[in-house]
Amino acid sequence: MEAGASRIARAGQVTGIEETMSYITNLKCRECGQEYPISPLHVCETCFGPLEVTYDYARIRAAISRSTIEKRPHNLWRYRELLPVDVDDKSDLVGPNSGFTPLLHCKRLGAELGLKHLYIKDDTVNHPTLSYKDRVVSVSITKAREFGFTTVSCASTGNLATAVAAHAARAGLQCYIFMPEGVEAGKVVGSTIYGAKVITIRGNYDDVNRLCSEIADKYGWAFVNINLRPFYTEGAKTFGFEVAEQLGWRLPDHIVVPTAGGTILPKVAKAFKELKEVGLIKSGEFKIHSAQAAGSAPVIHALHKGTDLITPVKPDTIAKSIAIGNPADGFYVLKAVRDSGGWGDVATDPEIIDAIKLLARTEGIFAEPAGGTTLAVTIKLVKQGRIKPDETVVVSITGNGYKTLEAVASAIEQPSIIDARLKDFDALFDRLTNGKRTADSAA
Repeated sequence: MEAGASRIARAGQVTGIEETMSYITNLKCRECGQEYPISPLHVCETCFGPLEVTYDYARIRAAISRSTIEKRPHNLWRYRELLPVDVDDKSDLVGPNSGFTPLLHCKRLGAELGLKHLYIKDDTVNHPTLSYKDRVVSVSITKAREFGFTTVSCASTGNLATAVAAHAARAGLQCYIFMPEGVEAGKVVGSTIYGAKVITIRGNYDDVNRLCSEIADKYGWAFVNINLRPFYTEGAKTFGFEVAEQLGWRLPDHIVVPTAGGTILPKVAKAFKELKEVGLIKSGEFKIHSAQAAGSAPVIHALHKGTDLITPVKPDTIAKSIAIGNPADGFYVLKAVRDSGGWGDVATDPEIIDAIKLLARTEGIFAEPAGGTTLAVTIKLVKQGRIKPDETVVVSITGNGYKTLEAVASAIEQPSIIDARLKDFDALFDRLTNGKRTADSAA
């Protein structure tokens, strides 16, 4: 068992706020309120509820301002007072180029949907592995190194795997990746290229997660989404922080977020509330909406039934990155959606593909199926009248389509093949345009 595990019992003293300028106070059970020192723990010993990081908001309010943040580098660490790290040297922060991805005002797509103020939060260009997971991994691996771990790992449906592998390589840590069999080839290659040891498991994500929990206990490794989960999930807040800052320090009327294990949606809601708590935003309300693939929608099923009971399902969808049948934080997704007055819906595989193609055609953004799911559900919310034409809407696109080419390869128009002769192109061009030449080609 490695050094990191042996430090668990004394981690509260090692990283206590008395010794540094950290703004984190403790871990707290989200169910019974039991408090714990800052350490690699994720489950309450009293009620088995999940643990969450808490902060001294009064000190944070006195320490930061909009102008302070705006002067900092364009990465997720510009919000470091609201993140659960405790390092003295900025060089110890992993992922110096992660975050602060574009918030794009999408006029062409908005015109098709009948929305005047439609924005895409575009994590397809997040660094270094082109998904929102670079955010949570930057924070969790920084914390793993702070705790003294030398091996990091994760259970993943793909995007998390590539992010952990890349950040572990940069941090100089050993890395083991566990994924269900059948994950897209781009994500497997995108993990092994960084030197990680990749193991695929016969079964679905929930089978992988159960095995990883046992491995974490036996080997004492840092599993970013298991024993480091309280710190890992806090990284998702930066998605929300950036949206508010990029809108001019205001909240959108609506934000639509994909739901898999349930990490990002509750943390975006928490981010918006924290910005008010520390005085960076003065007022404003928001509705947060959940999007799931129809073939893996346990949270939406519960939402539509009006129950808190989330019944696990066996995933069957092209949206593999959000194909989690038993979401760890599903209950908190329901709570965040209901507390905000939001809603949620599902997208079928054909609807997902249509939305991917629509986003690419109108805005030049190639999203993976999770992003297609989010846009397809946004379209449904507009048709249902839940989103009005004049309201500000943010659609969360969390991963890059170049990593999931298999999902759309059979649904796109195939290239035309001709010989290298002008007359052959002329004939093809006439067929493609039905004989109607454009103004550019009239000559």
